[in-house]
Amino acid sequence: MKNPDLTSNILESISDGVFTVDKEWRITSFNRAAERITGISKKDAIGQNCFEVFKSNMCESSCPLRKTMKTGKSLIDKRGFCLTKTGKRVPISVSTALLFDSEGKTLGGAETFRDLSEIEELRKELESRGPNPLLRSKSPAMEEIFNMLPAVSDSTSSILIRGETGTGKEVLARSIHALSPRKSEPFIAINCAAIPENLLESELFGYKKGAFTGADKDKPGRFALAEGGTLFLDEIGDIPLSLQVKLLRVLQEREYEPLGATKTVKADIRLISASNRDLQEMIAQGTFRRDLYYRLNIVTLTLPPLKDRPQDIPDLASGFLTMYAGRMGKKIEGFAPEVFSRFYAYHWPGNIRELENVIERMVVLAQGSVLDRDLLPPELRSSQVTARTLVEEGATRVIQVREEAERECIITALEANGWNRTQAARELGIDKATLWRKMKRYTITQ
Repeated sequence: MKNPDLTSNILESISDGVFTVDKEWRITSFNRAAERITGISKKDAIGQNCFEVFKSNMCESSCPLRKTMKTGKSLIDKRGFCLTKTGKRVPISVSTALLFDSEGKTLGGAETFRDLSEIEELRKELESRGPNPLLRSKSPAMEEIFNMLPAVSDSTSSILIRGETGTGKEVLARSIHALSPRKSEPFIAINCAAIPENLLESELFGYKKGAFTGADKDKPGRFALAEGGTLFLDEIGDIPLSLQVKLLRVLQEREYEPLGATKTVKADIRLISASNRDLQEMIAQGTFRRDLYYRLNIVTLTLPPLKDRPQDIPDLASGFLTMYAGRMGKKIEGFAPEVFSRFYAYHWPGNIRELENVIERMVVLAQGSVLDRDLLPPELRSSQVTARTLVEEGATRVIQVREEAERECIITALEANGWNRTQAARELGIDKATLWRKMKRYTITQ
């Protein structure tokens, strides 16, 4: 038999808001996190209708809990927002489930909701720096990673990020650091493949004066510079076996020894590593230590290549265009349709980094207001896909993706302005009549 007191204590200790309702939609429990997020006390919430307390944009037209109560199926991570007692708009993700008694009869429903304010702030901050391959993504694979960020960031466990070169591994590492309790401390990155083997140890662990010829003063290593914060080791597979042993000791004992030192130094860092190589294959070949792999691989996040995320190409390309056109002082409106069709047909071996380089090249060479096919590098112009297929399939896909993005922008603006069409139109930079036509076209209703 379950202990009700234990269950209650668990619900009170978790960081997600939780409330339960009976079949009449009256709130029967309201945990401490729910009080904190909504600003409403448990005493004031119990016995009230859930939609009177938990004021969400989903309550009237697309209530997740109502859908669960109707279908019997749980929902996970439904995005929206709720209004606090003071009217503050809080972005949230909602999950739902049914409640049963000991005989299996339905008692009501339970809803958990997570405050996404920090993630939204991070999204805005990173987007202000230019196109971001992580937080601007519409890819289901990237959404899965994005949903894991809060839990992964809160932990202190080592993380291994896998992915091809140019997929944004360092961007993901920086995002994790920015969401973590260590966000006010240093983030130090080092590419292990870019430093000669004989210098890598001193770069990581530092050295003492007199440790070797030319060491005329103490020099702190990257572990020391990252103290209290996060150390990101990119291309971890390029670390030599002799140094892998020392890195393993740091992870096990949380201490290291600078070159020439007689005492160990404590290490308080969060380690994130990344590799574009198959570390398990390297283990089989004897070039990477199995015990180190398991220390690094507490949590693994795999970034998909750009060719597997074609729905992200328009946003990324447009973002890079805006960034480079602004830097170069050029007025460029966009891309010719066939450019995007070529983008979709290309396999992007260099991933997002290659896409960025292509856009920068096109902006440099551009003479007019539209980037056309002639500005593409030879490898994209000589695609084996026929021009007719490219234009038909690519143009159709561009239209679909852009319409989806436009619909999302309109809904976001309407929700942010309480469905006031005048204010939403002003925020979107269009007139009210245009907004009304687009709402009808995309069947947007409150």
